[in-house]
Amino acid sequence: MIEDIFKSAEEDMKKAVNYFKNETAGLRTGRASTSLVEELKVEYYGSKVPLKQLGSISVSDVNQLTIQLWDANAVSSVEKAIMENLNLTPQRQGNVLRITLPPLTQERRKELVRMLHKMTEEARVAVRNIRRDAKEMLEDLEGVSEDEIKRALERLQKLTDKYIEEINAIAEAKEKEIMGE
Repeated sequence: MIEDIFKSAEEDMKKAVNYFKNETAGLRTGRASTSLVEELKVEYYGSKVPLKQLGSISVSDVNQLTIQLWDANAVSSVEKAIMENLNLTPQRQGNVLRITLPPLTQERRKELVRMLHKMTEEARVAVRNIRRDAKEMLEDLEGVSEDEIKRALERLQKLTDKYIEEINAIAEAKEKEIMGE
């Protein structure tokens, strides 16, 4: 029973860390990255789909992305989504869109770091909430000695610390990337 609780908690913590990793990948740094637009939701035949499902995305230059769309009908929807969500104007050449990313100002970099700190704290809270739920389940177990529960709680804390460290490492690396270090 204790092992099931641990397995479930660890799976949930991994999911929280992966979600955080994917969210921070979308934060803009000084250079072009496909992750900036891959998950961008685009209105396509009445439903919202990620841009990566509508075409191939590549980095053509340090500060330029190229999007080769498979369907000519999607071009204007993709253009609109990029302008609304990223405040960038793509150049259109048939089914190809080119996005040139302007250099980041110091003020914008600081703003991105503030967003990153907020996302980091949300990820830590998610991991702590998983720990809290697992702790409650462990404490509610019947027919288990207090010593076993105490050892299980210590193990749960070590697991929590491990994933919070992982979140901190991802955030630290991303902050350096944003600041151009």
